[in-house]
Amino acid sequence: MANLRDIQRRMNSIKSTMQVTRTMEMISTARIRKALDRAEAAGPYKAAITRMLSNVANASMDGSQPLLREHLEEDHVLYIVIASDRGLAGGFNVVPQRLAEREMKELAAKGVKAEVITCGKKPTEYFTSRGPAPKMSFVGISSDPNMDEADRIASYVIDSYANGTLDRVKMLYWHAKSRVDQEFVTEQLLPVTNESLAIPNDPRDRDALHKIRGTQYTEYTFDPSASEVLGYLIPAYIRTVIFHALLDSAAAEHGARRRAMQSASDSAEEVLGQLSRTYNRVRQGSITTELNEIIGGASALEENS
Repeated sequence: MANLRDIQRRMNSIKSTMQVTRTMEMISTARIRKALDRAEAAGPYKAAITRMLSNVANASMDGSQPLLREHLEEDHVLYIVIASDRGLAGGFNVVPQRLAEREMKELAAKGVKAEVITCGKKPTEYFTSRGPAPKMSFVGISSDPNMDEADRIASYVIDSYANGTLDRVKMLYWHAKSRVDQEFVTEQLLPVTNESLAIPNDPRDRDALHKIRGTQYTEYTFDPSASEVLGYLIPAYIRTVIFHALLDSAAAEHGARRRAMQSASDSAEEVLGQLSRTYNRVRQGSITTELNEIIGGASALEENS
């Protein structure tokens, strides 16, 4: 059985850990509201540009826009993995990293080349060490993304898809449903699909698609041509979708870390309670042993006197 000093040392260690987890929980709780507000503020703009693109694309079906054309053969796929610069957030980093890695291995088995763009220090370190090395990486801004990050990613994927270097682009990230709930999202960015245009906002389900189909594709007259307007809209749409995903992931990161730290604090408190009971039991046993030794010694002295 452990002695009192060992138990006390472990209890002090757990108390120190609890101070860290409680502090991180409070920090994430304070930051999540601002992050959610940023993501929600970007939502209406994303919905508006998606509806606009949907209507313009329907009016210009001449096949002149390369970003709307699905490639007949898939030889090169890009994954955009959006996660965090820091750990201690449960499966926030692990889930998108492992899913992207597994799908890339499946594609490699079929002879399809895959590459990755990482947003966050953790996925960057993960793919740098395990491969493939990220084509582009962004670190230090996972909790506070900016438009420059989205612009650089959008420029690369748009140019690469238009010139035929990429055949599909997929984003993996966490969506912040609320302060406490997060939902993992896999979203095809390119080619732009009819379903992604028809359902601009969450929830992305069939009921929402059915309701929107009746109101989309209104007749418009375009000046300049619908094809020219589409040429301006599609890059703006791609940048907006990427930026919204970055903001959404930032909000989800704070929520996931808050929940993970709360769970860690609760577990530490439970272990601390168990150790406290063990400490008291060992201490009581030690006191009883000392009393027995004193009584025994006193009895021995009386017998010898």
